[in-house]
Amino acid sequence: MDNFQIETAQNITIQQNVAHVTTRIGSYLIDVLILLVYYIVIFFIFALVEYNFDFDSIFPLILMSLPALFYSLSFEVFMNGQTPGKYFNKIRVVKLNGGKPTLGSYFIRWFLRFIDISLFSGSVAVVTILLNGKGQRLGDIAAGTTVISEKKRIILKDTIVTSIPEDHQPTFPQVTVLSDKDIHTIRNLYRNAKRKHKHDVILKLSVKVQELTSIKTSMNAVDFIDTVIKDYYYYTQQ
Repeated sequence: MDNFQIETAQNITIQQNVAHVTTRIGSYLIDVLILLVYYIVIFFIFALVEYNFDFDSIFPLILMSLPALFYSLSFEVFMNGQTPGKYFNKIRVVKLNGGKPTLGSYFIRWFLRFIDISLFSGSVAVVTILLNGKGQRLGDIAAGTTVISEKKRIILKDTIVTSIPEDHQPTFPQVTVLSDKDIHTIRNLYRNAKRKHKHDVILKLSVKVQELTSIKTSMNAVDFIDTVIKDYYYYTQQ
């Protein structure tokens, strides 16, 4: 399933890691299993105390119907967008802008579960999620929510370090004061700024890197950051 980006009013890009439909199905089955265990325990307790189980009485009706009816709504409200199944699979309900859903949003997606899941055995939800592209079933579309994965996704380009020419001669040994996390952040900011032609970002990045490393140079910002990245990998790969 494709991820998607949202540009906020503050020009901040949010990458939404959409939860895969199979992960959502797996989370749903875990929640069903939890409810099944609950019912088994209730029947066991009734049998233990020799309770005369009668579906016409209100007490057994409440014990059997309310937990199943309000299971997802209650957990998502009190567990910040997660049921136990979602928690196990590290997925969460959020607003499309990445924010926390309101009580009304939770209620709308819960109310439309009847169409999405109950009425058609989940087929409507699965088809809608696959066609929507933003991880939304009908309830999510109406509520302005989606379900994201909180697992860290590693893609191929993240596992490959910057290539260094064989004849590269390092210029700044001071770069070794930086950490892997530092250089990863610098590299990503540099690449994004170059791609979007934001030279002012590269200038600010150059000033910050010089402060961190105590490097003094007259190189232009682009060449300087490029050299810092190559030098770092040169020294750390030796």
